[in-house]
Amino acid sequence: MITKRRELRKGLDNNLCELRLVGEPASKANSRRLVLIKGRPAFIKSKKAIDYSKNFALQCPTYDTLYEEDLVIALKIYYQSKRPDLDESLILDLLQGKVYKNDRSIKLKYVEWGLDRQFPRILVVLGPVERREEVISRFRELVAKEEVNASTVSTQ
Repeated sequence: MITKRRELRKGLDNNLCELRLVGEPASKANSRRLVLIKGRPAFIKSKKAIDYSKNFALQCPTYDTLYEEDLVIALKIYYQSKRPDLDESLILDLLQGKVYKNDRSIKLKYVEWGLDRQFPRILVVLGPVERREEVISRFRELVAKEEVNASTVSTQ
């Protein structure tokens, strides 16, 4: 873990990383498919997981300097139906190389399931593990704001 940094990272040292990305992620564990590559069997991501990965890459910014220290992440995944399992593993993999260097830096996860049939999406708040209370607090604020916005849209 980096304890002292000579230069502050742009946008990451003073602020928590907050993301709101549109789309419903596929479950990484339940969505593998068996294919033959050069005559050898291999398990690859499902079409839904591949499509989500492409969509994610278009929406998620790539930071100049990536987190390398121990991290805490809070996320809420809004699914279109009650059918999918709550599975954040694909999201954690996709954030690697964009926000943090390696998903092994995630030392604490807080994950919630949500339902929004019209607008599936994910909310993410990420920061150093030393700021875990601030990450969870900011996450709850964002979720509450989303819930208010969703109820306002549904009543119109």
